[in-house]
Amino acid sequence: MPRFAANLSMLYPEHDFLDRFAAAARDGFEAVEYLFPYAHEPALLAGLLAGHGLQQVLFNAPPGDWDAGERGLACLPGREDEFRRGIGQALRYAEALGCPRVHVMAGLVPAGAERARLQATYEANLAWAAAQAASVGRDVLIEPINPRDIPGFFLNRQDEAHRIVQAVGAPNLKVQMDLYHCQIVEGDVAMKLRQYLPSGRVGHLQIAGVPERHEPDVGELNYAYLFGVIDEVAAQCGWDGWVGCEYRPRRGAQPGGTTAGLGWRPGAA
Repeated sequence: MPRFAANLSMLYPEHDFLDRFAAAARDGFEAVEYLFPYAHEPALLAGLLAGHGLQQVLFNAPPGDWDAGERGLACLPGREDEFRRGIGQALRYAEALGCPRVHVMAGLVPAGAERARLQATYEANLAWAAAQAASVGRDVLIEPINPRDIPGFFLNRQDEAHRIVQAVGAPNLKVQMDLYHCQIVEGDVAMKLRQYLPSGRVGHLQIAGVPERHEPDVGELNYAYLFGVIDEVAAQCGWDGWVGCEYRPRRGAQPGGTTAGLGWRPGAA
């Protein structure tokens, strides 16, 4: 069975963020991920992880001005200094939280921008970030995101992401393969799992129902089948990553809403 990590930015909206660690542990999760840790001191988050027996498996590097609509800095010429400061901050948190991987968002394509220049900036920034992360034993991840959820996002396709990882050539630069985004942009998800998991370039998986981004048992993807594919391919190639549950519970912030929707997990009562 795949190892599932609760995404605390989306799951348990019925609780304040700091109370979501306990809720995830009560529901049997052994690991968590979320968008950003930076509103809280590392020691506080580390204490919650330890107190509830949880592993931190993923979070995002600073994305620029999120509230103003920025979605990453990595592809943006002229923002290199800010990008590097953000990577430094992310790696300090990763060390404090025992988190092995950090997701670096590519950013939005500026109007009129030359894509070749953005590509060169992106690859140079990723090479620098991967070198910094390697020095402290961490991985850097990049994620293709569908243009419906984030219009104008620089990176949308799995093949693009894998070409970039190969071009940069850093062994600790990997792809965050979100099956929700993959289905919306490309489809053929099972075959892409069979293609890419054995490559050694996939560092993390994420799931959600398509198209509404609710529980995995709602929508057009047959996750029971896909979990079997993940298990089969992982057994063959030795992939041992986590599967992040990055979806919005159908019952929203109603009391017990997240827990009530967890019947999709293999082995759930």
